[in-house]
Amino acid sequence: MALLWLTQGVGWAAEATTDASEAFTTPSLTLERSDGNLLLTARFRLALPTVVEDALQKGIPIYFLARAELLRERWYWTKRSVTTAQRRTRLAYHPLTRRWRLTTGSGDMTEATQGLTLGQNFESLDDAMAAVRGISRWKIAEDTNIESGVKHLVTFSFELDTSQLPRPLQIGTLGQSDWALDVNLSQPLEPERSK
Repeated sequence: MALLWLTQGVGWAAEATTDASEAFTTPSLTLERSDGNLLLTARFRLALPTVVEDALQKGIPIYFLARAELLRERWYWTKRSVTTAQRRTRLAYHPLTRRWRLTTGSGDMTEATQGLTLGQNFESLDDAMAAVRGISRWKIAEDTNIESGVKHLVTFSFELDTSQLPRPLQIGTLGQSDWALDVNLSQPLEPERSK
C-alpha cells in the first residue's frame, strides 16, 4: 500500500513538473484592463545565439526592443494602428564584479534617461535571461484609445536591437542570421464587459 502511494506521489510530482515546464516554454500573451489602462503580460522562449553570448562575455552590452501595437480592425481596409509602445532592455556583463546588469526603460537609453530606468543585478546569465523572457503588466495604451463596439488586436514583438551596438559590430551583423532574434505574438482584445 505504501509503495502504491509513493508511486502515485512521484507520478503527480512528475506531472506537475511537466505542466510547469510546458507552461514556461509555451509563449503567452495576456491583456488586462486596470485603472483606465491596458496592460500587457508576455512570457516567451528566447535562446541567445552563440555569437551574441560571446559578445556579452567580452563586455559588449546587448539591447533588446519590445514593441506592442494596438490595432483597430476595419472591414474595408487593413487594420489601423491606434497606438504603439516601446520598451528597451540593456543586458551587460561586468567582468570585475562577475555580475550581469539588466536595465529596462522606455524609448532610447541615453545618459539623460538613466533616471527613468529600472536596473537589476544577477549572478548568472540564466537568471538575467529569465527576467528578459518575461514582461509583466506593461502599460501599452489607455482606455481612451480603445473605441467601444470595435474589434481591436494587440501585436507584440521582441527583437535584438542591433542599431545600439558599437558601429563596427553593426556593420558586421548586416545580413547575418546569427544576430537574428525575433518573437512575435498577437492577441485579440476582448470587449470590456458592462458593469
